[in-house]
Amino acid sequence: MDKRQAIGSWLSGPRAAAEDMGVDFGYRGQRLGLPETGPGSVAPLGRRLAAIFVDWAMCGLIAYGLIVDRQASETGTWTLVVLVIMGSVTVGTLGMTPGKRLLGLRVIAVDGGRLTFGRAVLRTVLLGLALPALVWDRDGRGLHDRFAGAVQIRA
Repeated sequence: MDKRQAIGSWLSGPRAAAEDMGVDFGYRGQRLGLPETGPGSVAPLGRRLAAIFVDWAMCGLIAYGLIVDRQASETGTWTLVVLVIMGSVTVGTLGMTPGKRLLGLRVIAVDGGRLTFGRAVLRTVLLGLALPALVWDRDGRGLHDRFAGAVQIRA
């Protein structure tokens, strides 16, 4: 084996090495019974990040203008509080936040049904902690989605 090939496999990670050996992982969402592309497929990471940034900006404006009376030093904490409340209520009732709605995304239960309000609250609180959202499985779901039994899909 060429040294460049060995370094390339090390940098690519274990999944790439396993794929080189013939292991087929399938597409993201296949294990969940979701389509590969189009509506109902697992939402792409870029759209999910854009949606959380839209939601964060909106919650920041709400916190800055209505809660902290334009005291910029206190805005960050209140933005997170507003985000958790807004995310819990909107995902628990509508299945999406305003940012997800704008970008054509939805949160559903893994079984394909609606996410219950309690699971939506759990998901949103874990999202507010940030760390669970930074650890993904091979279907592209963060730990916050896994613990809540949820998946983000294209609407």
